[in-house]
Amino acid sequence: MEIFERQVFSITIAWMQSMRFQPLAIFGMILLAIFVVLAIFAPWIAPFDPAAIHLHTRLQSPSAAHWFGTDELGRDILSRVIYGTRISLFVATSVVSIALFFGVIFGSIAGFYGGWLDAFLNVLVMNTFMALPGILIAIALIAFLGPGMTNLILALSITGWVGYARLVRAQVLAVREREFVEAARAMGATNLRIVTRHILPNIIQPVMVQAAIGMAGTILAEATLSFLGLGVPPPMPSWGVMLNDARAHLFDAPHMVIFPAIAIMLAVLSFNFIGDSLRDQLDPRTRVSVGVGTNY
Repeated sequence: MEIFERQVFSITIAWMQSMRFQPLAIFGMILLAIFVVLAIFAPWIAPFDPAAIHLHTRLQSPSAAHWFGTDELGRDILSRVIYGTRISLFVATSVVSIALFFGVIFGSIAGFYGGWLDAFLNVLVMNTFMALPGILIAIALIAFLGPGMTNLILALSITGWVGYARLVRAQVLAVREREFVEAARAMGATNLRIVTRHILPNIIQPVMVQAAIGMAGTILAEATLSFLGLGVPPPMPSWGVMLNDARAHLFDAPHMVIFPAIAIMLAVLSFNFIGDSLRDQLDPRTRVSVGVGTNY
């Protein structure tokens, strides 16, 4: 895995060097850094307990005491948005990690061995998952298993691994007949060594782009399921739960909707900007169009 780690490190360094030509990537990194700081230091940054109920201050508009206002139970919305960052990033990171892990395994097996194994995994299993909307599968799984963070992560991971598997399979098919793979096979390298030390390090670029964009999709999916009551259960301060609580107060307390919605939008934009920047850096055709190619 040392070669794999060196490849990821070199790609990251090259991407960071090219960021000065991509203001949207810088903006996305700044947003992501802010969200990470909020998630890690939420207990010290949040001005109030996100679950503390103060009925005498319910539905207050933004003020000096409560910058984002309060909800129908008098809970501070700023504190709940900050703690909601922790939940969204934890769910997104867990889901993408699990889905990527299984997607790389099954995609590598299907692409490397081919034959009936590829036909079974790609034609039968992957196409079956792709034929059904992922959000509907997640809703059905959570309805069967029950709401909760663990079941939410499990459901989104089950529906999310297929995209990574198909991407890895396509990349492995394109690389497995290359000269360096044939040379490793002629030297007696095992299939596991060929895949882990020669193929995977050379297909990591598009996988990194897919993972960055997958983080944005997972944040949206978590907020959607929590909004429907199938995700993180209340009183945990999820952004989707906050939007669900705000449905009855769209006109008399619009701040209950505005701030969680802005948080979701900014989190999704940050990962989308980073994913687009990675794609531009790794694709030589777009590298020239954004001005990055002048350094290579």
